[in-house]
Amino acid sequence: MTGYQGRGLHGQVVEQMGVRIVGGAYPPGAPLFSEQLEREFDVSKTVVREALKVLAAKGLVESRQKRGTVIRPREAWNLLDGDVLRWQGREPPNFMFLENLAEVRGIVEPAAARLAAGRRTDDDLEELESALAAMAAARQDPDAMVDADLRFHRALLDAAHNEVLSRMEVVLAAGLQVRDRFVHHSEYGSDPMPSHRALLDAIREGDAGLAGVTVEALLAQAAADLAEVREHADRSATAPKRATSRRTQTARTAPSTT
Repeated sequence: MTGYQGRGLHGQVVEQMGVRIVGGAYPPGAPLFSEQLEREFDVSKTVVREALKVLAAKGLVESRQKRGTVIRPREAWNLLDGDVLRWQGREPPNFMFLENLAEVRGIVEPAAARLAAGRRTDDDLEELESALAAMAAARQDPDAMVDADLRFHRALLDAAHNEVLSRMEVVLAAGLQVRDRFVHHSEYGSDPMPSHRALLDAIREGDAGLAGVTVEALLAQAAADLAEVREHADRSATAPKRATSRRTQTARTAPSTT
């Protein structure tokens, strides 16, 4: 999901404003002034107007009489929009949203795996095998691993041969892309190959029950990996504060030299 990056001035304004809104830089109800945005981004009134239209279509902003354009509350956002999903994966990560996406994966992917075990074609198996090989080749390249993992899970949905399930890719891909970026770029994630290989084997054998259970185990490990990454991120974020606190306490209790 490349979003609006690289789509000219209008796209750049959409991208930067979207990241800011989703990231919480603007609180709900905060006004956006076109003249200020024109100066900040050094763009024309037309560019700003078109960018705000795009953001409004995603549920992020709305125009109100006498108040102009304002930020809408989170519950009004189109959370299934590909860009809104992607923007929530920017720094700092929204771990609560990632956990919500993990729950959706837990509902969708086991069902998709069971269907795939009964419906997969030779072409489906070939694509799953190719994606798995790409994952194996990308062990030392986190970015390539993310791409290969996304490819595998897209192939899994497609192997179910249900066009509605295939459209769930936009949601699952967003969660996977963000989750993988943190896990595969860290030193705490587990080896994803055994669980993915086991899933492919179950689908190849046509064992729907085993395929579903295998996905559930895969997702449980993915959740554990993300939790570990989050724990270390939380520790890193609080460590300076603790150090400062200790220094402050020492300063308070140290005997005066004056």
